Amino acid sequence: MDRVKLVIIGSGPAGYTAAIYASRANLEPVLYEGFHTGIAGGQLMITTDVENFPGFPEGIMGPELVLTFRKQAERFGTRILSDDVLSVDMSQHPYKVQGNKSAYLADAIIIATGASANRLDLPGTRDGEFWQRGVTACAVCDGAMPIFRNKELYVIGGGDSACEEAIFLTKFGSKIYIVHRRDELRASKIMQQRAMNHPKIEILWDSVLSKVEGDDVVGSVTVKNVKTEKETKRDAGGVFFAIGHTPNTKFLEQQIDLHENNYIKVTPGSCRTNKELVYACGDVQDSTYRQAVTAAGTGCMAALEAERDLSEKGIH
Repeated sequence: MDRVKLVIIGSGPAGYTAAIYASRANLEPVLYEGFHTGIAGGQLMITTDVENFPGFPEGIMGPELVLTFRKQAERFGTRILSDDVLSVDMSQHPYKVQGNKSAYLADAIIIATGASANRLDLPGTRDGEFWQRGVTACAVCDGAMPIFRNKELYVIGGGDSACEEAIFLTKFGSKIYIVHRRDELRASKIMQQRAMNHPKIEILWDSVLSKVEGDDVVGSVTVKNVKTEKETKRDAGGVFFAIGHTPNTKFLEQQIDLHENNYIKVTPGSCRTNKELVYACGDVQDSTYRQAVTAAGTGCMAALEAERDLSEKGIH
């Protein structure tokens, strides 16, 4: 089995940025970009216009941005594998990374597997329907897009994220509805007050979304009251799921420390995990910001820390 200095698992902005820095430091990284279990390129691959990544004043399509990351990583010598990592054995060093079609012994590992937005499986919201054509799971990423401006927008959820996203969307939409299946929110009191007191926000209590319809983009939603069973069709310009994210950490099988929400624990101000020479960057360790630019920043940090730590151990 080949032994390498660094394996990077994941290929979003965090993974590719780590690869660029690691390659320039002559760490000769091997990067698993994913294949079946996770889309290569991460969440940007299902994002249309990216307007908040520096350097692209006219915006750029998510897949196109990922391709630029990939080309840059390859230019500096990153070996990119279209393969999934099935398991990692951290019981002894060097660590064993087992892919579907390959396996390596790694002196260091950078985990950049991201997090997947939780979605409800409703008619009209699926891939090939209105997903990314008016249905999304990130108001901060997508809310400023022209299709949402001056439209009635629907946020699904009842926690802090739902309230925060609804408040954010008031900058763009004409009216924001929070659809919540219970008769009280789970959000913190201060977030509840901000949402309830906002003149543009209305909460639809005891309600769920049952259908999304439209032509090229979202045009209407059907809202069902769970107590009365009554369904109402309403005009809509967009639907935003705000029901959390799930970090892609299952393959680690609890070999490194995780928070209660299964995001990877890192040393504050660092990307180091509790396992020596194992680092985490991007959304897999960030449940707060979840932006492409912050993911890229932590990818840089992880690579610089790996370079420094390997050098201190005499691994060049």
